[in-house]
Amino acid sequence: MSVTKLASHADQAAPDDRPKLPAHETVYQKMRAQILFGELAPGQAVTIQGLTESLGAGMTPVREAIRRLISDGALMFQGNRRVSVPLLRSEDIDELIFVRKTIESELARRAALRISADQIARLEAIDTALDQAISAGDVTGYLVQNYSFHSELYACADAPIMSDLADRLWLRFGPSLRVVCGRFGTQSFPDRHKDIIEAMRQGEAEKVALAMEKDVEQGMEQVSQGLVSAN
Repeated sequence: MSVTKLASHADQAAPDDRPKLPAHETVYQKMRAQILFGELAPGQAVTIQGLTESLGAGMTPVREAIRRLISDGALMFQGNRRVSVPLLRSEDIDELIFVRKTIESELARRAALRISADQIARLEAIDTALDQAISAGDVTGYLVQNYSFHSELYACADAPIMSDLADRLWLRFGPSLRVVCGRFGTQSFPDRHKDIIEAMRQGEAEKVALAMEKDVEQGMEQVSQGLVSAN
């Protein structure tokens, strides 16, 4: 899927009143979406010149975006002016499961204590779009809506440090999630979103945290099993 179409998918869940971003930030966000939703596959080397051409951007904002994404752990230098998305190892998955469960379950718990009825309705709408993407076999739509659900929920936690950490972690496993979904489909992936929404409505913060912990653990285990099967 092209950058333009990928951005269109991501924009479906984004507010319309966003301020216009400077060029370097626009390039960063486009490249970030390419990585997060799997347009740049793990291990796939791309040249800096190739990125400037595909993005229709200048060398300076592309270099700045690459620098930031390397700092995020989402890209690595390969030499010869090439970069690639790191391959996810089994030991990486073990770490990701532990850290994601710790951070994201706490974000969900805090969000449950602050969330409004309108925000819950927003989460339900995203989850409905997610179900539609699964039914249609739309892998990119699934990835975008799944990320959007978590991102929207964590924004309600009013915990910017943890939210930023969680967002960076998604860059680490998102490309591999795309690989697994592309090979085996999305039907088998667990979805605790409805449990989370119901617990939110009941005001049960600890139930929300537990449902999120299970969502993360089961989803990452599916990624692990999918990568083993693929190899």
